[in-house]
Amino acid sequence: MLNYIMAVQAKAILVKTNLEIRAIIKMKHNENRKQGFLSAVGAYLLWGILPIYWKLIANVTAQEIIAHRIFWSLVFMLGLVAVTNNKKMVYDELRQLQLSPGKLLALVAGTVLITLNWFIFIWAVNDNRVIETSLGYYISPLVSILLGVIVYKERLSQGQGLAVLLAAGGMLFMIANFGSVPWFAISLAVSFGLYGLCKKIAVLSPITSITLETLIVAPFALLYLLYIGFEGTASVHGLSLSLALLVGSGIVTPVPLLLFANSAKYLPLTIIGFVQYLAPTISLLIGVFLYHEKFTFVHSVSFGLIWTALLVFSLSSIKLSRLAGQPKNYEVALKNER
Repeated sequence: MLNYIMAVQAKAILVKTNLEIRAIIKMKHNENRKQGFLSAVGAYLLWGILPIYWKLIANVTAQEIIAHRIFWSLVFMLGLVAVTNNKKMVYDELRQLQLSPGKLLALVAGTVLITLNWFIFIWAVNDNRVIETSLGYYISPLVSILLGVIVYKERLSQGQGLAVLLAAGGMLFMIANFGSVPWFAISLAVSFGLYGLCKKIAVLSPITSITLETLIVAPFALLYLLYIGFEGTASVHGLSLSLALLVGSGIVTPVPLLLFANSAKYLPLTIIGFVQYLAPTISLLIGVFLYHEKFTFVHSVSFGLIWTALLVFSLSSIKLSRLAGQPKNYEVALKNER
């Protein structure tokens, strides 16, 4: 009888312990989800308000801003690597790249593309084309789909095909009515889409990726800054707010990327898929209401078609992920890609 009572008590304790462990795991999961969501919102919020930052140094040429952005981003990343003890990880990934010429070439190509993307974005913002930059990042996911079809021979679902047609219709409507091609938008979308393809080939951790990308182009950036300094053609001389903002560009560049990387570890693909449209939406509102750029009937129709395309695309992606058994988060998805 005593043994029976002890067995019942032991079972009760085991059940209670199991329930407590499950509660702790669930609480931790919820905390991770919350942290991931806040990181994603923070990343896209920072990306969305970047036009304001670049407008504050509109007196500086785009190429000079890019040179400072690259150099100070490298300084920030090297400091981060040292402080967070990630030197071994960066070194190990660099050795893997040396053993794979294809991945190394993809890293270099990706570096050129993201540098070009940064330059086009800053040029567009300081040329009063903030609305057009938002258009570029709205259509970026759809451009990535088309690149997947062209490069990897991927097949479009009906929803994805419809989304591409709607977005193309929006772009053609704008071209037909304005008589000009929105080159800034297209260049931003294509360069970022191609950058994504390069990242898919050269799979690196975010810290290693940003560090190596800035390291590759930093010598050119430094040479340019020294050249304009000696020539006396630099836009900024001595200590000033503009110089402080140029130095700060080395922080506002990698921080959103690192926040995004953190969110990708904890959030499902579908949530990040929706949150990503926060950045171009904020940029659009900034362009219209803060900088009073024209938003005409043609813009309304074109953006309306593109927003419809994005809705169709998002719903189609959710449906496909459910049918295929959606990975729990971006980290799992990246492992599957490898």
